[in-house]
Amino acid sequence: MSEASDYDLSMLIRALVMESNQFLDIFSAAHELHPTDMTALNLIMTARSPMTPGSLAKALNLSASATTSVLDRLERAGHVGRDRSPDDRRRVELRVFTTATALTATFFQPLAREFAAVWQDLSPEDRQVVARFLTTTTAATARVRAAVTSPTTG
Repeated sequence: MSEASDYDLSMLIRALVMESNQFLDIFSAAHELHPTDMTALNLIMTARSPMTPGSLAKALNLSASATTSVLDRLERAGHVGRDRSPDDRRRVELRVFTTATALTATFFQPLAREFAAVWQDLSPEDRQVVARFLTTTTAATARVRAAVTSPTTG
C-alpha cells in the first residue's frame, strides 16, 4: 500500500477488530463463555493489580448485579475465584485460576507465533512506528468510548 488514507487505516483497523472478534468467538464458544464473560476474563487476566468486582463492573460498564452474574458464570466454569484481600479482609479480589491461564495460553499461542512470523522482518524503527500507531489508536478509541458511555452534561 503506497499511501494509506485515514479511511484506509480505519478500514484496516476495523478488519483487524472483526477478525479478532471472530477468533475470540471461537474460544468463547468452545468454552461456553458469553462474550462479556470472555471480556471479563481478559480484563482480570491482564490487570496490573488484583481486580475487585467493583473495578471489573466499571471496566465492563455493568451494574453490580450484572457483574456478579458474570463472575458467578466464570467461577462455575472454573476460571475465576473471589478471595479476600490479605491486606484488607473487607476487600474481595478476583483471581484467575492457573487452569484458565493455561487454557487461554494454549489457544492463543498459535496466534502469537503467527504474529511473530509476520513481524520478524520489521526493522526496530518500523516496530516503533507500529507500536506508536497502536498505542495512539487504542487511546483514541478509549477516549471516544468514554465519551459515548459517559456523555458530559451541558
